[in-house]
Amino acid sequence: MRRTKEDAAKTRQSLVDAALKLFGQRGYSGTTLRLIAEEAGCSRGPIYWHFANKEELFEEILAYSQVPLEQLVDRYQGSSDPETAADEFSRRWLLLLVDDSYFRQSFEIFLNKTEFTEAVSSTLARERALTASLIATFSGWVASYRQHATTVPATSCDTVALSMYAYLMGITYSWLFDSRITDLDNNLDFFVGEFLRLMLTVD
Repeated sequence: MRRTKEDAAKTRQSLVDAALKLFGQRGYSGTTLRLIAEEAGCSRGPIYWHFANKEELFEEILAYSQVPLEQLVDRYQGSSDPETAADEFSRRWLLLLVDDSYFRQSFEIFLNKTEFTEAVSSTLARERALTASLIATFSGWVASYRQHATTVPATSCDTVALSMYAYLMGITYSWLFDSRITDLDNNLDFFVGEFLRLMLTVD
């Protein structure tokens, strides 16, 4: 029987779902293509139809957390209204954790289940570029806000931006480790407010 595009799409998604589950349980090195195929209920053949190798499938999995953040950077970098940009950016980041299971699982795999080896070098390169773009975006907001400051701040924009990045990553890591640590959804305004406070502090 001839496979349709819809059949192929369903098979691909089943492989992605199986990979998300297994990478989350076993990490990169502990997950094999055979295990992914078994979890998806197919042979290894369909995997090679959709992905060149395990590394490419892993990149696909981590893209579920990387792409949304890259899109947020594209949307808010260089904003002329840094306070609104910082509010909306941080709020959307945290809501992705609560509402988007693919984003959440992908982020957890990167933070807790990824061995930083040569096998995942391309994924790490993309992650480093994303980190740099996030910090640069935050630094731009700080610089824009400080244009109206009456005194010269002692702390550089880049240093403040790093603290903002570390703040969001810290919440993300802690909540993914144990979501019972806080009701992230209902405390969203507080966490967003603290993120803004970091940016608005002029010392």
